[in-house]
Amino acid sequence: MGFFQLRTEQQVNASLGEVWDFISSPKNLKEITPDHMGFEITNQASDNMYPGMIISYKVSPILGIKMNWVTEITHVKDMEYFVDEQRIGPYTMWHHEHHLEENKHGVMMKDIVSYQPPFGILGNLANSLFIKKQLKEIFDYREEAVNRYFGK
Repeated sequence: MGFFQLRTEQQVNASLGEVWDFISSPKNLKEITPDHMGFEITNQASDNMYPGMIISYKVSPILGIKMNWVTEITHVKDMEYFVDEQRIGPYTMWHHEHHLEENKHGVMMKDIVSYQPPFGILGNLANSLFIKKQLKEIFDYREEAVNRYFGK
């Protein structure tokens, strides 16, 4: 079974408080997810993220097929980082770290996504053929959406 990571960085020209408020609000997830993924939150998610928070949603990551995905916010350090982990969904394992670092230009936003596709060697092949590429496209879209929101 393969274990993979995607790491991204994005400089955001805004204050730490503005970026934290935007990126840590589940209500903004739809705004930073490509439309073709059909993202839809299916539970009442609070604006204020906290450890133990459960977010459930429907998403269509492959061939437009709707699936349920449930994540839990496992760690939160206000204005610094939070972690979401898949509880139900398409991956055998999904662990997503969101880090914010204030600097002289605003905020450096860093993400580390550690994941394991299902189905062992077939999942490894799927990762090589399309999963890795699709995740990169999702984060590229998110970068564009964040730039539109805060101005670049």
